[in-house]
Amino acid sequence: MTPVGTEPELADRILGGWLGRIAGNMLGKPVEQGDLWTRDRIDRYLRQASALPLTDYLPEPPPDGDSPQLRPEWRQCVRGRIHGSCRDDDVDYAVLGLDLLETHGFDFSTEQVGDLWLLRLPYLQTFTAERAAYRNLANGLKPPLTATYDNPYQEWIGALIRADIYGWTCPGAPSRAASLARRDAVLSHTGNGVYGAMWAAALISAAFTAPTVRHAVDEALAVIPASSRLARTVRRVASLHETRLPWEDTLTTLAEETAGLGWIHAVPNAAVLTAGLLYGDGDFTRTITLTVRGGLDTDSNGATAGSVAGVLTGAEAIPAQWKDPLEDTVRSAVFGFDGVRISELAERTLRLVRTEADHAVQQDRP
Repeated sequence: MTPVGTEPELADRILGGWLGRIAGNMLGKPVEQGDLWTRDRIDRYLRQASALPLTDYLPEPPPDGDSPQLRPEWRQCVRGRIHGSCRDDDVDYAVLGLDLLETHGFDFSTEQVGDLWLLRLPYLQTFTAERAAYRNLANGLKPPLTATYDNPYQEWIGALIRADIYGWTCPGAPSRAASLARRDAVLSHTGNGVYGAMWAAALISAAFTAPTVRHAVDEALAVIPASSRLARTVRRVASLHETRLPWEDTLTTLAEETAGLGWIHAVPNAAVLTAGLLYGDGDFTRTITLTVRGGLDTDSNGATAGSVAGVLTGAEAIPAQWKDPLEDTVRSAVFGFDGVRISELAERTLRLVRTEADHAVQQDRP
């Protein structure tokens, strides 16, 4: 692994990743329905609430507004009403991934991922590809059939949202992070669905050591096939950003080029996420707010953008308006974890990094 600084710095960055993921998820959750809450509708809502530029969690709906309804959970996710994180699958899978590595170590198998789902995760808290894979597991199928049998969601975003833990536990080692994420992803996804998970894990891993966001994006691209649609889409966003095209125009261009894939597919969401990261340019608030304003799967994209930005800046540098309302508390559907402290999750993640580093030293000895 590439050196990532002192242990206190590493601890701060891991905690930043956890806080960023949870804050970004909470920011995007009220408008998580990409076919209804389009980019234009999100910005219209914010204008009506006098909340542009967006620098905090979403405001409550203005009494005289005419926007679509927010998701039912909005009352626990808007500014002034947040007391700890809401339960959400985007956070549940990070928690479950931590439990996987603590239980089985870094040599876990895809079958062990599935076994842990059945043991720890309620079926009704799974969606799309994960629900199809869960059903296949319960019916006795084994990977890779769990991903391909009766599963029309194989290239959707689900595996990507499960990838953070592999980036946090492999700081400065994007190829290793991607390899772990792939082993998890193939339980439920194929093709670009798997590449999305590998790319996200590598992106978060690279953020520990990359000098800029663009460097992290480029390092992450190196772990997936260059000819894949996901890689081509990420490169397209980066090239438009280089030309200084405005953020809005970049997203309009990519929306046209990925039309027809749907709002939960990995490819168009990778475009929104990449744009948020590049135009956010390392600023935590700008990164997550641009990403969520980009629409599509807003809570998933906000969570991953927050994870990358949180690793880049470290927890200490994340503005208080994002951290304080979380009250260091996670609600989770993962059995045994509801109400766990965010700081405890980060400490346990750091412990895994230390354990793996000690193991690597032992392996290197003659």
